[in-house]
This record gives sequence, C-alpha cells and structure tokens, in this order.
Amino acid sequence: MIIETFDSLPSTNQYCELLDLREVEEFTIINAREQTAGIGQRGNHWESQPGMNLTFSLILKPTFLPAAEQYMLTKVVSLGITDYLEELLPPSINIKIKWPNDIYINDHKVCGILISNKLSRTHLSASIVGIGLNVNQTEFPSWVPNPISLKQITGEELSLRPLLENIVQAIQTRYIQLPTNPAILDQEYLSRLLRLHQPAHYLYHGEAITATIQGVNQYGHLLLTTSESRPLTCQLKELTFLP
Repeated sequence: MIIETFDSLPSTNQYCELLDLREVEEFTIINAREQTAGIGQRGNHWESQPGMNLTFSLILKPTFLPAAEQYMLTKVVSLGITDYLEELLPPSINIKIKWPNDIYINDHKVCGILISNKLSRTHLSASIVGIGLNVNQTEFPSWVPNPISLKQITGEELSLRPLLENIVQAIQTRYIQLPTNPAILDQEYLSRLLRLHQPAHYLYHGEAITATIQGVNQYGHLLLTTSESRPLTCQLKELTFLP
C-alpha cells in the first residue's frame, strides 16, 4: 500500500486519469485533504469540508476480470467498506449498500463510490476507485440529500490516516476473493443491499412506481418487480429512489 497525500486537488480521480497507470503500483492511494471539484455519481459534485473527511482514489489492476463483469469491483469495494464500518460501529447500526454504489447508515448516506475502468481488449487493465467517506464533518449544505458522518454516529472525532489504511486493507481482503470466490461476493452483496425484497417507491423514467428489488444482474443492472408484477431491468440513470 502506497499513500500519496495532497493538501488540495480538484479531484483525486481526475489526478489518477493523468497518470501512466502502467507505471503505478497496484493499491497506490491518491489522498486529498481537500477536493475543490470532487465528482460523485451521475456527474454530481461531492461536498466535503477540507480536512474533515476521506476523499481518495485507489488504483487497482484487475487484469483477470472480463470487461462484462466489471460491476464485481463495485461489489468488492462496497463490501470492503461495509465490512470495516461493521467493525467500527455498534451492532445496532444498520449499514446497507444502496444501488449502485453508495453506503448508507440508518437510511442516510455516509459514503459514495465512483469507479473508472480501463480496458485492454476483453478484460480490464486498470481501475480508478474514487471514495468519499463522511468522517468528522457535522454540518452539510441543505442541498446535500440525507448526509451523515461517522462522528455524528459515534460522537467522537476519528483520525483520518488510520481510518484510510484500515478501509483499504478491508477492500484488499475482499479483492483477494474476487478471482477465486465470486459467488460469496454476490451473496454477501445482496444480503446488504438496501430495500432488497421490500416494496418501495421509485421514479422510473420520471414515472412514479411502487416496486420491489429482486437483485442485481452480472452487468450491474438493478432487477425489480412492480406492484403490477411487471419485471424491470434498470440502468443507472433510469431509476431514482424516493423516500
């Protein structure tokens, strides 16, 4: 594990995009105390006060993974983060993975993940895993939906460097399982999936529906059944979760 920490970067993922990833050692971490233009899923801005949270990118080289199965990396990273949070927080805390790549605690967002994959023919050659974790921030702008931080849960300020190292080690433990035991990753990912088998409200192409999440297919598409028993297979921008 190599950690390079910067006082400020526009975006750790964008910084990694400028690197020659062939020359970068796997499990190199680009960490920023402040991101001035952090990017979330769907191109959204990631809000983080300087020096209060973890905002970093992790470089992986899963050359064994076919491009069609790249969503397995999201499962690996999500499980690694939730593994560590389950160790850190009391058992009464409800930690879930919100499709496609957010981590929720008690129905509030604590972590976002953004993965950029590089391809070499039919397989991945490198992946840039951007992670933003709310740690010590306790006040958020009104436009940020459902935020929560670890300090708000524990009442304690956490040291960022040990937290970063422990989370990456937890991801690495899950990453090692990927070539040999992907079925375990599939099972445990589903067991932690927010709203699995629970009827809930969504917007599907802008239309309000009631549906039940049944799972996630190998391409990372969300599988649902509507209240009228109609099956749906949803990609990222087709579905919006409603309260």
